[in-house]
Amino acid sequence: MHIAIAGNIGAGKTTLTELLAKNFEWTAQYEDVDRNPYLDDFYNDMEKWAFNLQIYFLGSRFRQIKEIRESGKDIIQDRTIHEDAFIFANNLHDMGLLMTRDYENYLTVFNLMNSFVEAPDLLIYLRASIPTLVKQIQKRGREYESTISIDYLNRLNEKYEEWIKNYNDGKLLIIDVDHIDFVSNREDLGLIIDKIQGEINGLF
Repeated sequence: MHIAIAGNIGAGKTTLTELLAKNFEWTAQYEDVDRNPYLDDFYNDMEKWAFNLQIYFLGSRFRQIKEIRESGKDIIQDRTIHEDAFIFANNLHDMGLLMTRDYENYLTVFNLMNSFVEAPDLLIYLRASIPTLVKQIQKRGREYESTISIDYLNRLNEKYEEWIKNYNDGKLLIIDVDHIDFVSNREDLGLIIDKIQGEINGLF
């Protein structure tokens, strides 16, 4: 079984991935952030490093999917390969930070990879407002994220909402994280777990 968590920067994907992996005894696959050699450079000069960053993430995510398919385990994944293409790369192109030539090259590689990719059995989307995202980003205190603008986060949120509105590749569970605290409140986490169990039971 393959469960994936999607959501904007600061929505709580990694934390929820950890909590659900522990609760369900799933194997967790995390986004390759700490080892990404382009993140610092990207946030300091998005236009210069956008293509490098997106290609790195694309390769990293495809490698994860290969491992998921070969493992035979129940996997929960922090972010999907589709977010890389439909949200982040698309947004950078719209902002003029990813040249059309590079973007088309990127999409050629993505579409080839995507032809080998199956959608997760369940996609969990963490919906969060800009104030919630900013609060979470500031709380975790990653230096390279300190330069992220409100406009950038807002653009990403708009892309996410458009993607989710048209998502029809499989089961989808939307969780509004503005009004819950699944980290500090065990009841909130329990509600999420109950919803996921309901979705999972419908898979079989």
